[in-house]
Amino acid sequence: MSEGDQAAGLRRWAAEMAPAADDGEEGAAPETPAMAEETGTPTWIAETLVELAASASLAAETAPAPRRLLMVLGLPGGDEADTRPVSEALVRWQAQGQRWVGEADDWRIVPTSVDSPHLPALLDEQSRWALWVGNDADAFRRTYRLLKRLAQRGGPRRLLLVHPPLASRAGLLANLQQAAASFFGFELWIVPVRRRRRHGA
Repeated sequence: MSEGDQAAGLRRWAAEMAPAADDGEEGAAPETPAMAEETGTPTWIAETLVELAASASLAAETAPAPRRLLMVLGLPGGDEADTRPVSEALVRWQAQGQRWVGEADDWRIVPTSVDSPHLPALLDEQSRWALWVGNDADAFRRTYRLLKRLAQRGGPRRLLLVHPPLASRAGLLANLQQAAASFFGFELWIVPVRRRRRHGA
């Protein structure tokens, strides 16, 4: 996939909004935080679903765009993961001129575990998904196993690859992208790095 295709795909991916819930369907209301205590649903899941329902119903009346949610798989710690590495990546890409990022602070980052029992519901509600890739020696093997598990659970078909600064990004990310497409049918979006012009070129 060329860098031009990657950039165009990233812009489309960032512009997508989560599908609105069907207002006419009875029993489709998400759990409230109070209900979550009774059902055992994590509070952040309930709050996320309530926020989605509210933003859908008020979209026609509210001028400002709602905060964009980014569901992130693969962070150490699963549902309780520290999201600062993802925020730092968005800030880095924004500084590099990736206009699709917009304002990095406009993103609400939600860590998610591939084995979460709430994954199917979140897949129905959310359209923006990302995959965290570390920079350690076992990163490829660990991410490959996660992709395999994600495919078994019917995971999102398109994911943004989020990663710390890598000394040699091309090999790891390109290999993951190829393996994900060939074996599992996933589209992994790699944020292109602008090449510096050589002096005298």
